[in-house]
Amino acid sequence: MSSNIKVQRICQHCGSEFTALTTTTAYCSKQCNSRAYKAKLRAKKVEISNEATQQIKTKPIEILKNKEFLSVKEVSKLLGCSIRTIYYQIENGNLNAYNISQRVTRIRRTDIDKLFEQPQPVKNVDKIPIYNIEDCYTVTEIIQKFKISDSALNNIAKKNNIPKLKKGKFTYLPKIIIDELLN
Repeated sequence: MSSNIKVQRICQHCGSEFTALTTTTAYCSKQCNSRAYKAKLRAKKVEISNEATQQIKTKPIEILKNKEFLSVKEVSKLLGCSIRTIYYQIENGNLNAYNISQRVTRIRRTDIDKLFEQPQPVKNVDKIPIYNIEDCYTVTEIIQKFKISDSALNNIAKKNNIPKLKKGKFTYLPKIIIDELLN
C-alpha cells in the first residue's frame, strides 16, 4: 500500500528542513540517520564508563565500612579528613587507637562510631595548671641548656605527662617541671 503523504519535518540530527514521505521519519537522509545512531552509541558508552568510574570510586569506601579494624590512613579516607587530623583526635583522647607494633596503629570501627554518637566531654580544666609562655622553655632552649636530644626530650615529656603549650610553630614546656626533672 503506497501513500502520497508529503510532510514537512525537521531532521533530528542536523536540524535542516526536509519533506518526509511517512509520519515517522525523523532524519533527512541515511547519513544523518547513521550519524545520530553512532552519537547515541557513543553517549551510551560514555554513560557506562562514567557509572563504572563512580563504582570504582565508591567501592573502597564500602569496603572500609565493612572492616572491623582500620589503619589511620583508612580512617582518614572514610571520614574525609587528613591523616594528621586523625592523629590529633587520637592524641587528644577523642579516638581510641591501638598500637600493634611500631608504626602499626589500628582503630576499631566501633570507636569511630562512638566518636559521632555521643557529645565530646569537656576536659576538666581545673586539674591542669595554666602556664604562661614567660614561665616556659622552648624545645630548642631545653635541648641547648641540658644538652639532650630532641627524641630524648619527647620521651621524657611523654613519660612524665608534661603539658605542652603550642604557640605558632613553637612548643613550650613549663620551666618548673623541666628544671625539676633534668637538674
